[in-house]
Amino acid sequence: MQQEAAQREAEELQRVQWRPRPVRGWGFPRLLWYLVFLQPIITELHLRRKNVQFLFIRFSAWQYAGSDKLWAGLVTTLCEGIRHRYGALPFSVYSVLGNKPATTSGCCHREWHCRRRVFLALLALLAALCLGVGLLYLSLGGHALGHGSASGSVLKVFGGAATTLSGSGLLMAVYSVGKHMFVSQRKKIERLVSREKFGSQLGFMCEVKKEVELLTDFLCFLEIYQRRRLRVVLEVTGLDTCYPERVVGVLNAINTLLSDSHAPFIFILVVDPSILAACLESAGNMKGTADNGYLFLNRTVTLPFSVPIMGRRTKLQFLHDAVQSRDDLLFREITRKLRPPAGEGSEGVQLLAVETQAGAEREQGRIDAEAARRIQEALFCLHDEHDCLYEYVPDNVVSMRRIVNTVPITVRLLQQQQQQANCGGPTPRQAVAWVVLANQWPCRLSWVLQCLEDRQQVGGAPEGRARLWDVFCDNSSELHTMTKALQNVLDLDGDPELFQRFLGADFPFTVAEAQCLLRCTVNLDHSIRRRMGLIRAVRALKPPTPPKSPAGDAPHAINGANSASGSSPAGRNSGNASEAHQPRERAHGGKPRLVA
Repeated sequence: MQQEAAQREAEELQRVQWRPRPVRGWGFPRLLWYLVFLQPIITELHLRRKNVQFLFIRFSAWQYAGSDKLWAGLVTTLCEGIRHRYGALPFSVYSVLGNKPATTSGCCHREWHCRRRVFLALLALLAALCLGVGLLYLSLGGHALGHGSASGSVLKVFGGAATTLSGSGLLMAVYSVGKHMFVSQRKKIERLVSREKFGSQLGFMCEVKKEVELLTDFLCFLEIYQRRRLRVVLEVTGLDTCYPERVVGVLNAINTLLSDSHAPFIFILVVDPSILAACLESAGNMKGTADNGYLFLNRTVTLPFSVPIMGRRTKLQFLHDAVQSRDDLLFREITRKLRPPAGEGSEGVQLLAVETQAGAEREQGRIDAEAARRIQEALFCLHDEHDCLYEYVPDNVVSMRRIVNTVPITVRLLQQQQQQANCGGPTPRQAVAWVVLANQWPCRLSWVLQCLEDRQQVGGAPEGRARLWDVFCDNSSELHTMTKALQNVLDLDGDPELFQRFLGADFPFTVAEAQCLLRCTVNLDHSIRRRMGLIRAVRALKPPTPPKSPAGDAPHAINGANSASGSSPAGRNSGNASEAHQPRERAHGGKPRLVA
């Protein structure tokens, strides 16, 4: 947008002779003069201008998420941003003495009209003030010389009255400007919001609308003064982290501000459409209006823009930038300089302490250097274009940083585990691949680990060289039956085809490697596994079957259910052990009957 504005500005300068008027520096007194004594006129020349200037204002919705009226925060942020851009004095002067831009008919090229009434009124006040001061001076001078008379008293009365009236008029104007300088629009709206039961006041929305109209007229004045079009761009972020009612309030405020066809506002909503649509559908005050959230967004958003899928070079560049931002954490331990201890005691004790600390420092330095080497090797695999690992990293910068921040912790824990066991283990490339696996498919990975844990508890664990993909395939049908119970967790997983390619071909982790890496995994929510284990345990429970009655098969057994509840010989129960798992019993002539 800035490039487009610069290009239009250059084209407009080539087409016309005059340059845009500045609003800062030496152009500030000129702006105040125009604000007080001139009225802008919207001409055909102004409407044909193509050069534009964008004023960017960022509104973070989560900062106002605790407020009852989030849309009021949007309006106050808009007013405060424009006030900060052009200063408090010009807007205060326009609020007191400014006049709304007028429209003209015909081919008039004059953009300014002299406000003769204001000029004459100010001139009359100044003349009256000078006259009053002069009369007071004459009356006081004559009284001092001892020539006091009735004429001196009359001059004193008229001079005092003229001075008082003219001075009070000027002071009222200055007071109004100062009041608007210190009491901004933001404070006015916040004061209205803080009142009790302000929502029931009929004049509340009218006051807010007046403030917005005043702001729009001020921007229109600046457009004509600067000889360029002005567009206020509000970047609305964090809206998908608020309550549904707050989201609806902000969208209604946006629609209100855009209701005027000439409003100089552009709103950029940086949100997840799926979350926003769900908020609209769940809002109680939007029933019948936004039953389908996507249709409501289509009626509101005039330019939908979804961020395209990252290309290979763009993703590698983002990963490289995320890795480079970790340099301060990677080398903090190995580049720090420890201060020598300052202790009291004999020279031999100090010498022994220095040697012991030097040995510990050398050992710790060796461990830190090895950890830094492993971390660098692991992070290099993320943005190596010759490696396939970057293909499984999502196109989300937040997810990239989450993975990059997790890799150093995982590698350090893995190194410590290998040092304690004094044996080899997974490589740094496998460690970073495991981090990506846990970040992209937490539900499927948790399911595989839970199946392994359950099989170990019953004594039927697979061999250590068995692949995780084979374990997942053996238990995928059971996971399919629990789709409804694990719907929210399954939504966390990425592409299933990529998961098959990840574990089946590119990174075929074995059971032994998974058990080793699980001890140093920090980015996998273990509550998902506990939930899966609980569901499997509940499904494994079978309802108990009551024992058979000795007279259950007799033809004269009329009340089979009552006789079935009686006692039966132990031999018959043991003989019919295979029937105890059947949820039916035969009665009424051998026909099956359900047992409650």
